[in-house]
Amino acid sequence: MIAVWAGVLLAAVWLAHWGAEHLSDPLKKLRRQWGFSVAAGGAFVGLAAASPEIGINTTSAIRGVGDIGLGALLGSNVLAIPIMVFIAYVATRRRRLGEGGGHKNHERHRREHLLQVDRSAITIQALPYLGVIAVFALLTLPQPWRGLQPIDGWILLLAYFAYLAQALFRGRRQGEEVEWKRKETWLAAAGIAALALGAYFTVFATERIVGALGISKIVGGLFITAPVAALPEVFATWYVTRSGQVTSGVTSVIGDHVVTMTLAFIPLTIVGMPIENLQLFGVTLAFVAIMPALFAVLLWRSGRETGFRRWQVAVLPMVYLSFVALIVFWVQPFGRGGQGAAG
Repeated sequence: MIAVWAGVLLAAVWLAHWGAEHLSDPLKKLRRQWGFSVAAGGAFVGLAAASPEIGINTTSAIRGVGDIGLGALLGSNVLAIPIMVFIAYVATRRRRLGEGGGHKNHERHRREHLLQVDRSAITIQALPYLGVIAVFALLTLPQPWRGLQPIDGWILLLAYFAYLAQALFRGRRQGEEVEWKRKETWLAAAGIAALALGAYFTVFATERIVGALGISKIVGGLFITAPVAALPEVFATWYVTRSGQVTSGVTSVIGDHVVTMTLAFIPLTIVGMPIENLQLFGVTLAFVAIMPALFAVLLWRSGRETGFRRWQVAVLPMVYLSFVALIVFWVQPFGRGGQGAAG
């Protein structure tokens, strides 16, 4: 039965991301219509990319299994940066990128084992993302207000709007005339329905898998739902970087996860979630912060040719493996009869 539910989980995640893709096109048109820059608009379009995570957390809250959503969101935030940087590096080892081979100095970068990424990603995305994580930690870790409560949802909403504002109004210009087609509207509506259905079965399938394995729901979210939910982003990163848009392919995931650390947690704040296993929650949240901090430090230290050397690309997955080792051998959350870190 585990194999059956694993198949359901994969299909549900695919369906949710299909819905997100058909929401992204109208958002891209709005970006052009309102005159936002391509780089800053990535934060806006990130709403569509992160909508499956919002759906998963909403479904988890409704079904009373919020720890699946909590684990999936935190787990995806730990995994995303190392896996996307690694995938982008592998994708850019080909001789030509984009139409006409159009990536500046690509042959030399390939020869020198460099993944070129614009340094502006540090200030536009990585540092504001760290600020959002700091706000989330302040709301959930201190003893007087530990856990997720309704007031936290309002604060996270304000944090997201602050991030969005600083991103969108950098380099804003005159808007363009865009044409809206009826087919796009219907596909967007179908996308919303697909998101809801995919999110429901993602949570439902995870419940069945963790029940069959006898592990806690938050661990199921961390190490089953989160990696599976990352697969569409892996394919997207591969495609975008192969097209020559290397910085966009590497950094778009950060904009997505600003949404997951703010808007996506609001459903859990509404139902209220105490933190029961503080050790598991604290270790995971620490690595959520370590990943963008390490991303920023490595990119900053790369020198004149901004980007990631081969050894730096390898460092990020090694840090993720150290996170897994800490969870398995120190926190040891397995085999606790379904008891999670929260909820």
